[in-house]
Amino acid sequence: MSKLQQQDWLEKLGDELLQPYYEQLQQRLDEQYMTETVFPPREHVFNALEYTSYAQTRVVILGQDPYHGEGQANGLSFSVRPDVRIPPSLRNIYKELHEDIGCPIPDHGSLESWARQGVLLLNSVLTVREGQPNAHKGLGWERFTDRVIAALNERETPVVFVLWGAHAQEKAKSIQVEKHGIIASVHPSPLAARKGFFGSRPFSRANELLESWGLAPIDWRIPMKADLSENERA
Repeated sequence: MSKLQQQDWLEKLGDELLQPYYEQLQQRLDEQYMTETVFPPREHVFNALEYTSYAQTRVVILGQDPYHGEGQANGLSFSVRPDVRIPPSLRNIYKELHEDIGCPIPDHGSLESWARQGVLLLNSVLTVREGQPNAHKGLGWERFTDRVIAALNERETPVVFVLWGAHAQEKAKSIQVEKHGIIASVHPSPLAARKGFFGSRPFSRANELLESWGLAPIDWRIPMKADLSENERA
């Protein structure tokens, strides 16, 4: 069973990890990982929290659940490994990134450079069964990620929450809008992107908020595959 290792998240979430629902969730996952194909690989389930510490988090990009195709999900919302074909939603994110702040469109789908800078790439549900989107909805992950959002809401240092789609926007109920920033639009999926995602300028708006609070902006440029380290390309 994979366990959360990031120390400052453990300090914030430790009590949650002892709750009966969480123990039951992990037991059900143990069974499913043994008998079915579940993504991401067990060791990557908590990657969002491992790559981006509580103290480091400046922006949250909230997804729904992991990609459900072979080799896609890597524990970071909307991200895939550099050797995996870029999914359609991420292609639309890249188009908006280019139109918004002029960043070159990357030739791969890894968002690790964002995560390393303080962009928490969190899904509401952290696992999925192969080929069945939302298969793990209602297992208990929603309560856990609600607690992640609540912990960030409690911080003195403000956070920008980027909420794409109705499912992500449900999390806004627990966010103090007078203290934190919320950037909401429709989802970047091909079915919805032209209904308000394109032109929503989430990247420049997030940086404007950060700078208005005296915080460093995010460098949204993603290195091309040839410029990634060997570890990042793995």
